[in-house]
Amino acid sequence: MPEHVIIAGAGIVGVATGIWLRRMSDARVTIIDRLPPGEGTSHGNAGVLAACSIAPVTAPGLIAKAPRMVMNPDFPLFMKWGYFPKLLPWLLKYLSHANDADTRRIAQGLTPIVSDSVDQHLSLVSETDAAEWVVQSDYSFAYADRAAFEADHYTWGLRRDAGFEPVLRTGAEIRDYEPSLSPRIGLLASMQDHGFVRDPGGYVKALAQAFERLGGTLLQAEIKDFELTDGKITSVLTDAGAQPCDRAILATGVWSGPLMKKLGLKIPIETERGYHIVFEDAEGGPSHPVMVASGKFVATPMAAGLRCAGVVEFGGLEAGPSETALALLRKQTRLAFPNLRHGAEIPWHGHRPAPSDSLPLIGQVRQSGIYTAFGHHHIGLTGGPKTGRIVASLVADHPVNTDLGAYDPMRFS
Repeated sequence: MPEHVIIAGAGIVGVATGIWLRRMSDARVTIIDRLPPGEGTSHGNAGVLAACSIAPVTAPGLIAKAPRMVMNPDFPLFMKWGYFPKLLPWLLKYLSHANDADTRRIAQGLTPIVSDSVDQHLSLVSETDAAEWVVQSDYSFAYADRAAFEADHYTWGLRRDAGFEPVLRTGAEIRDYEPSLSPRIGLLASMQDHGFVRDPGGYVKALAQAFERLGGTLLQAEIKDFELTDGKITSVLTDAGAQPCDRAILATGVWSGPLMKKLGLKIPIETERGYHIVFEDAEGGPSHPVMVASGKFVATPMAAGLRCAGVVEFGGLEAGPSETALALLRKQTRLAFPNLRHGAEIPWHGHRPAPSDSLPLIGQVRQSGIYTAFGHHHIGLTGGPKTGRIVASLVADHPVNTDLGAYDPMRFS
């Protein structure tokens, strides 16, 4: 049993891991992050507990479609072209998985991490103040018409194979069920037994407080390196000094890539830049999360207002936000919810961690005592509690009833 475990990263994965470790063991647990809990990527997402999100972006046919997507100003895919030469090696690996065999393999790998998301979040928040942020609900996909829905038949087939069957509504049924939607929406496919979080950043902060009440420690510092002796972790080196430990967990999203290089591993991971806008004090928006297929964005009712999140942009970690991307998100929101009224707008952009094979890295690096828990792409909030539970079990020497082969952090070595 470890004596002191350091978790790098105070997002949903890191904080969930910390809570489960304190529940499972008597080990001292310290979470270290350069930002306060819940202020990185975990703050800026659609907030959906998207249990059915098992299909990767790299579906068959993506390679043929991608050039048209990038060149279409109304499609939510953007490229900062000055970054393209640096992106290209990762992009070639990423697109190599856009085939049926790899897509089905990836979907099978994602299913155990996300398919029981609501139950995992409810278990995580049990007997904590964070429970107030979790809402059980439907999750709907809005299409212009049946033809547009059937054009997504491949993805829906993967979902059905995993046990997810939508309830379909058309015409007046849509308006009765979700009157906020535009008449442009001709078919709604709704998944039951899903949910959402009313404020992802506030949720992670509440979980961090629960972690501290369980005896955990939070430290705000930037992690620089690891110190190993005979191949085993002995301390984490930070700008606040060395922090001795006998286990470490890496849950710093896309920023885990440079730290893995310190361990001699080059992970093909990129930032997939994402955006959201919170329309404060919104009225006339949806009552539950809705994915608007034409705009590839999700609208979720939250404590502060309506959050609309989407857009894929490649441009690295350093560039600032794109006003063009935010303008498109506003336009698509107006088209989908024509009666939306709101106060101020709060825009945000951040960095989704995208491994080239769309699968997270979960497991121990060699026999170093360093464990990985990052690379969740679009499913970080959804899969965070399950990942945290798995990694905590590995560290605490508890049984793990999940085949972890698909997530092996050594698979790129």
